[in-house]
Amino acid sequence: MALLGDVSFLSPSLVLAAPPGYGPIRLQFSALDSLASELIEWFGHGVVSHVDVVLPSGRLMGARKNAIRGIPAGVQSRPADYANFTRKVRVDLPAPPEVVDSFYSFISAQNGKPYDEKAIEAFLPGRDWRTPDAWFCSELVAAGLETSKWFAYPLATSVNKITPPDLLLVLSAFVPISLSA
Repeated sequence: MALLGDVSFLSPSLVLAAPPGYGPIRLQFSALDSLASELIEWFGHGVVSHVDVVLPSGRLMGARKNAIRGIPAGVQSRPADYANFTRKVRVDLPAPPEVVDSFYSFISAQNGKPYDEKAIEAFLPGRDWRTPDAWFCSELVAAGLETSKWFAYPLATSVNKITPPDLLLVLSAFVPISLSA
């Protein structure tokens, strides 16, 4: 795989190329200059606080707690510039066409589902992040990767949460990801 862009710690933009014949599942991990973003980074022990799926149209689909630019909270498709991200890490996950199709079908089927209010509180024990009635951003993406069989096996434990930094860490075992130049 080839690195297609420069990445710096303050403003990373990482794009990985898929092998010929494979379409990528494209994700954008990000952070904002806000207390909520910083708390997620701190509690998640990482440098990102959110993840969106990059749709073939270039729009971003993910679960957000608040309405943004007139787009309701929850799982929604939003313009690529819907927020002033202070950090972006784009990652392409190579996959055969049937896995890519399955992933995007799963994600599309979640459109309109509510944001998982318990997810933020679920930094407390006793909930399963795979519950499909509402989503936190990284739960949505991880569930899509499991459902589409991008992961050869389901993630090992059904912990109460999977944060954006957790998901980025898991994916770094499969594709090169760098947060520094």
